[in-house]
Amino acid sequence: MKQEITDDLDALLAVLPPDLAQAIRETDEKESLLEIVLDLGRRPEARYLHKEATLRDTETPETDIEYVVTRIGHFGDDNRAGIERTLHRISAIRNRNGKVVGLSLRVGRAVYGTIDIIRDLVESGKSIMLLGRPGVGKTTMLREVARVLADKKRVVIVDTSNEIGGDGDIPHPAIGRARRMQVRTPTMQHAVMIEAVENHMPEVIIIDEIGTELEAAAARTIAERGVQLVGTAHGNTLENIMLNPTLADLVGGIGSVTLSDEEARRRGTQKSILERKAPPTFDVVVEIQDREHLAVHHDVAAAVDAMLRGRSRPAEVRYRDERGEVKVQEAILEKEFQVEKPAGPHRPIRIYPFGVNRNNLEKVARGMGLPLTVTEELTQADLLLTLRNYYRGRRQPIAKAEEMGIPVYVLRSNTFRQMQQGLADIFGVELRGDPFAQAMEETQEAISRVLAGTPAVELSPQNAYIRRRQHELAKQHNLYSESRGKEPRRRVRIYQEGG
Repeated sequence: MKQEITDDLDALLAVLPPDLAQAIRETDEKESLLEIVLDLGRRPEARYLHKEATLRDTETPETDIEYVVTRIGHFGDDNRAGIERTLHRISAIRNRNGKVVGLSLRVGRAVYGTIDIIRDLVESGKSIMLLGRPGVGKTTMLREVARVLADKKRVVIVDTSNEIGGDGDIPHPAIGRARRMQVRTPTMQHAVMIEAVENHMPEVIIIDEIGTELEAAAARTIAERGVQLVGTAHGNTLENIMLNPTLADLVGGIGSVTLSDEEARRRGTQKSILERKAPPTFDVVVEIQDREHLAVHHDVAAAVDAMLRGRSRPAEVRYRDERGEVKVQEAILEKEFQVEKPAGPHRPIRIYPFGVNRNNLEKVARGMGLPLTVTEELTQADLLLTLRNYYRGRRQPIAKAEEMGIPVYVLRSNTFRQMQQGLADIFGVELRGDPFAQAMEETQEAISRVLAGTPAVELSPQNAYIRRRQHELAKQHNLYSESRGKEPRRRVRIYQEGG
């Protein structure tokens, strides 16, 4: 479907001082305008998709800010206002006395056709969480989801700042037949979420910006009542949500579990491990990387479980090509590439590494006793081994390998541990112990050394989640810790006071 855009830009320009409005009208990039910034005593600016521009060489006086404030709606407790029957949002910055000294006027657009890339997910009836940085298009996509689903189901939008349905009592046409419940103050968003379920019999609830523990609990209540939930949360990736104590419940929550001696031996882990506490509130997580690319975690429970074990479970990548057609690159899981795994001696496998350190890969293979051959020619490879950021970027060798039918295996990072886990999966061998358990064992050993008098010990590089647990373990023993280095070599240093 071809995308159609409605932005009511004239309505936003009408509340600006005439000279600023004229400066924007005279540009050729009005379609890419994101927001207008007015700060007292500074030059007014227009921010476009790929650049920023000064609208006037003189500073913004109080009269300019008053001009805008008197022509827009009332500011709520979240310091946001709008323009009736539009999707524009005006946010205020106040001084200590409550006086408005700055304004951000954000252009609200209804973009029809944005959910073609996830339409199958939306219509599946599963609860979906959208993640992404501010301005990447989460709310625009939510609005389109509401419009499409409202043609077939009873849809209620919980609209805290009137961003989805627009300002005023009559919602914007962009939400179609969906009903909209406004929220008097942001602190009551969770209560309105529950009210929507109890009073209006929705089949779908749309909610923007789940950010508090009460809202997370309300979302779980909605999901448990069999209502499809489509919402956004504060975070860019699934891992961000896992590391956020307030929102971790949305993906099942994380707790420490003590295993029996027998179970710990069976798993090859220590007795105390981290596990997901409950089923996730959302079935699917969509990471919006930019307006044309996103990553889909179809099974949130399995993805969280894999991360807690220090393993990679690649997401499905979706994007629009140059012609606007939606392309889907399925997640590269073990069951998909079907590398032969015979019993007894392993057959040699030729690997073309792209972005993966070749020398380290060969060292890992030798250490594991695996017959791996690193090839310089993609056409001679049995599979291509690459990193997650390369795979998401759709680099040319990856696309060529997929065209040729050569399997692609994705590692999360360029570390020895990831290479070990990847080769173990490919050759069908067991790794001794669990990566998380091994990291915690290393931490315990380091703590013992520091308590015995060693000034400081630096641990092996780990992912963000394991580093967090290492910091917590050091704190439990009244020791200090800090993270050092850059990803993927970021690591924890444990030390005594003054060490």
